[in-house]
Amino acid sequence: MSGLTVTLQFSGGAELLFDKVKKREVELPALEKFLPQINKTDWSLRELLVWIKDNLLRERPELFLQGDSVRPGILVLINDSDWELYGELDYKIHNGDTIMFISTLHGG
Repeated sequence: MSGLTVTLQFSGGAELLFDKVKKREVELPALEKFLPQINKTDWSLRELLVWIKDNLLRERPELFLQGDSVRPGILVLINDSDWELYGELDYKIHNGDTIMFISTLHGG
C-alpha cells in the first residue's frame, strides 16, 4: 500500500522535539520499501514510531521513545480516542487518521 496520508500532532511540549511543529500531514511510503525486512504491507503504530524517529524527531529521542514504544507520560490519541482502545502499537493505520502525541511530562 502506498499513498497513506496521516496527520500527526504533537503538543504538551512534545512539539519541542519536532522543530516546534505542532501539526503536520505526512505521506507514508509503501511499508515494504521503508522496512523491507518485515513481512507486512500494512502500517501499524509500531512502524509509524520508527518512521517518526527516522524522519521527524530532531532531538532527545529518549524524551519521546522508550524501547519500541512511546515513553510513559506521552498520551497517544487516534482520531481523538485513547490508543488503548485500538490495540496500542498493533493498531493498523488507515488513510486519513489523525494521531496525536501529548506530553504530560513537565519539568520544574
